[in-house]
Amino acid sequence: MGIFDRLSTMIRSNINDLITRAENPEKVLNQLIVDMKSDLAKAKQQVASAIADEKKLQSDAEGMKKQAEDWERRAMLAVQESRDDLAKQALMRYNEHLQGAQQLHETWVKHKAETEQLKLALR
Repeated sequence: MGIFDRLSTMIRSNINDLITRAENPEKVLNQLIVDMKSDLAKAKQQVASAIADEKKLQSDAEGMKKQAEDWERRAMLAVQESRDDLAKQALMRYNEHLQGAQQLHETWVKHKAETEQLKLALR
């Protein structure tokens, strides 16, 4: 076993010596800079994607709220025309859209906070 240990030690020391001689600090630093620039570009892309998602969520929440308002208006018109069955259906749709809008708004608020954290991390 002593021979194999000595042979293993010799091979490892020669490989380490080759790596040490081949290693150029300037090249290593340049590669680190290239890697960091690549990581920065990826981070910027992720932040931009998060911002786009945030704006879409906000738009969807506002759209859902407008639909709820439309259904509320339709319910009022149905009541004015004494169409209780239509008013009931319109109020059900109003409640569905209002709940959806509230859920989207809550999701948007959470996503906005996460996006702000990403922006700060990027800076």
